[in-house]
Amino acid sequence: MPGFASSTRDLPMSGVIPKHIAVIMDGNGRWAKQRHLPRFAGHKKGVETVRDVVKGCLERGVSYLTLFAFSSENWRRPEEEVSLLMQLFVRALQHEVKKLRKNGVRLHVVGDLSRFDAQLQKLIAEAEEQTAENDALHLTIAANYGGRWDILQAANRMMQASPEKAGHWTEADLEPHLCMSFAPEPDLFIRTGGEQRISNFLLWQLAYTELYFTETLWPEFDEAALATAIASYGQRERRFGRTSEQLAETSSALNSAGTHA
Repeated sequence: MPGFASSTRDLPMSGVIPKHIAVIMDGNGRWAKQRHLPRFAGHKKGVETVRDVVKGCLERGVSYLTLFAFSSENWRRPEEEVSLLMQLFVRALQHEVKKLRKNGVRLHVVGDLSRFDAQLQKLIAEAEEQTAENDALHLTIAANYGGRWDILQAANRMMQASPEKAGHWTEADLEPHLCMSFAPEPDLFIRTGGEQRISNFLLWQLAYTELYFTETLWPEFDEAALATAIASYGQRERRFGRTSEQLAETSSALNSAGTHA
């Protein structure tokens, strides 16, 4: 990806704090059901959790946060729930953008937006424009997004951009056309709600991402839960195909270089 290391071609730098966190926000409906509330109440509560997690990422120095808000498969849900989710998306854009701009958060929305109505598409474009100068945290909302769709649309664009390379395209040719080309690959993937699958999310980008699954339902995933996930990540050994011995040698060489600097 332009300006960023590829986990399959390079050896990305990694520290105890992930630079990019990607999240599947699962469990809103179950949270509501446990309280004998309509499913939509769980989605509304989930928006509050987004605020807390954004705040936690800003405080901990995370640079990119990507949230899977609505998958291309979610259109299969009951029509009433989909309609309410769209309304919630509109209200969130209307009420949250000013806070994002004030706190230095840049908003991106990725996915096939053509299926959304004109009002929602307009609000998305305005929100992205109003926060375009911010750089404290890049908040990406994946809406009507699917990982397979992303790879296919990127492949189509790549073939149109460089037809003369037919049969010789490389990963580097494809990556600029992916929806997340503006961000490094995620370091940490979090899925709340107890399920342990990726569900067609960022299939290309998660190649070497550390996976973290928690039983905590999304509306209950507070800053403490985020801190626990980040602490777990900090204990991982990210080898990117190397052995532990090679990793230790590299670390020793870097420490020695720092000592003699």
